[in-house]
Amino acid sequence: MKSFLIMAGVVGLVGIGALLGEVKTDYSHHVNFNQFHTYSWIKVQAGNQLWVPRIKRAVDQQLSAKGWTMVPTGGQVAVSAFGSTKDEPSMETFYDGLGGGWGWRGFGGEGIATTTTINNEVGTLTIDMFDPATKQLIWRGVATKTLSNKPEKNEKKLDDQVADMFKKFPPTPKA
Repeated sequence: MKSFLIMAGVVGLVGIGALLGEVKTDYSHHVNFNQFHTYSWIKVQAGNQLWVPRIKRAVDQQLSAKGWTMVPTGGQVAVSAFGSTKDEPSMETFYDGLGGGWGWRGFGGEGIATTTTINNEVGTLTIDMFDPATKQLIWRGVATKTLSNKPEKNEKKLDDQVADMFKKFPPTPKA
């Protein structure tokens, strides 16, 4: 019973992590991002085409706030974005009739535990930046967030996740 409770707690924490979302970034430590001031889009892809302009707008706002300018072609950096969704199962366990105190079965009294699996739609957005001259990836941001069934809420989540992605942008080169 104790190991079951520990496992249920771990599953619960993983579920909470998915609800809160996650943002990760990585970059080439030898690139001086301060030399760049313009960028061009090479591709934006999303499962739902309504999200393509929303993704571009969210990224454009963040890069503009950092002093970068979007140019139709020939930017110093080439940017692409890929958005996708998937169903991710999570488990919820409800306990009934636990009673009081500790008994020989872990908890006092007879109890019933009911575990159900719930599918949550999780969205992932990957933004890549390339050096057009070398065609090498120089920066990547990945955001993952549990989605709502309301597009307005998801658009707010998109804006928040992209803002988090670019919070420490441009990165400083490592010596």
